[in-house]
Amino acid sequence: MADYVLAIDQGTTSSRAIIFDSSGSIVSTGQKEHEQIFPKAGWVEHDAEEIWTNVRDVVGQALGRASLQAKDIAAIGITNQRETAVVWDKNTGKPVYNAIVWQDTRTQKICDRLAGDVGAEKYKAKVGLPLATYFAGPKVVWILENVEGAREKAEAGDLLAGTMDTWVLWNMTGGADGGVHVTDVTNASRTLLMDLETLDWDASIAADMGIPLSMLPEIRSSAEVYGKDREGGLLAGVPIAGILGDQQAATFGQACFEVGMAKNTYGTGNFMLMNTGTEIVPSKNGLLTTVCYKIGDAPAVYALEGSIAVTGSLVQWLRDNLKVISAAPEIEALASTVDDNGGAYFVPAFSGLFAPYWRGDARGALVGLTRYVTIGHIARAALEATAFQTAEVLEAMNADSGVELTELKVDGGMIANEVLMQFQADVLGVDVVRPKVAETTALGAAYAAGIAVGFWSGEQDVIDNWAEDRRWTPEMKGEERDRLMRNWKKAVTKTFDWVDEDVE
Repeated sequence: MADYVLAIDQGTTSSRAIIFDSSGSIVSTGQKEHEQIFPKAGWVEHDAEEIWTNVRDVVGQALGRASLQAKDIAAIGITNQRETAVVWDKNTGKPVYNAIVWQDTRTQKICDRLAGDVGAEKYKAKVGLPLATYFAGPKVVWILENVEGAREKAEAGDLLAGTMDTWVLWNMTGGADGGVHVTDVTNASRTLLMDLETLDWDASIAADMGIPLSMLPEIRSSAEVYGKDREGGLLAGVPIAGILGDQQAATFGQACFEVGMAKNTYGTGNFMLMNTGTEIVPSKNGLLTTVCYKIGDAPAVYALEGSIAVTGSLVQWLRDNLKVISAAPEIEALASTVDDNGGAYFVPAFSGLFAPYWRGDARGALVGLTRYVTIGHIARAALEATAFQTAEVLEAMNADSGVELTELKVDGGMIANEVLMQFQADVLGVDVVRPKVAETTALGAAYAAGIAVGFWSGEQDVIDNWAEDRRWTPEMKGEERDRLMRNWKKAVTKTFDWVDEDVE
């Protein structure tokens, strides 16, 4: 058998290809950023064709840097930004509109309309999610209602819809010339359209939204052969055998296979998932119930998730919009110029508030300002916002699961920031643990694909490969932690009710 597995990680800000060996170590990588399109306040879009071009480029980079060819790759796994939705013409392969990104808030009125008198929990018992702008279904509705000719084409069976895993897979397997239109259970569970028990599309919800079932991909497990890379592709003939939404992929890559194990990913946003096993655990505290993974014919494993919209993207905002720093890693040095936040709290509700509040009417606020506050305090407040939001999610998770978390496995770009990681341990009051291979999202997708083709024998190989790199232990006194959290929660309330009826 070939010696390597390649993972495509189609993320919010960039697309990457990472090649792993049998020990789960990185052999080579390719990465390319794509444009973030902001047509109006609260709108976030991506050019799906640019992303497909970039995916091919980064696969070429990764293969080239390791001097490898298709014959060296045993399988391909795909992981992706989850709720971002794209609609395209199946005959031409062209998107009818830009992909609408998970952070986008334009569908608030559609969500309100669907909620009607029942409220945002209307579908939650079936799909595990509240009606919120975050999820993919209402984004498809917006395209059908606002793009000229889209509704007619959809009714005629000419349009396909999907999250970015589906778009990448369809193109890799031939596109308009026989492309496979499939998604996995983890991505399907982020649309508001999949029944968590049956793991199939709910026809009544799709009808309620006005989405023809013919547009939707077939739902499959997270680890099986969906198809092979097209003739003429760089990986021609290699089986594409794993798909996991990015946060579920990271959970898999972190070997969180036992009930009660949890990980937190620090990326554009933050996402904490706790494995609840084969049991569907409804949340009473503002969390999401989602599919964690499904390996082939084995039963689906579920999770509770706390989703936070803005964490790493707040640092990007300070870099790109305010020019406070010229590169993201500089935030740590700037925050280190002060000992605390100087009384300033930064609540980055740029896309409303996600877990545990689910307030689409919220907008960002920087509060507690005095003449004492410097740019260093603001940088620190921006980092602390990530830790505070995570602490609120953990509170909800402990309450919902009845399990007190004893340590938190972490991954994602921001875990290189030691100031943040120590503060995170302090406000959580539990150890924070970083793995040796921090690219757990791509690694999880690689493991799923490798298990499907027999490259790895199963979950035990993942457990055996996982290794601890660094651990942060809480140092803060309990009274100080309580004071900081009290002030943070006060700051959050200042962001509510910002968006009025006359705001689009």
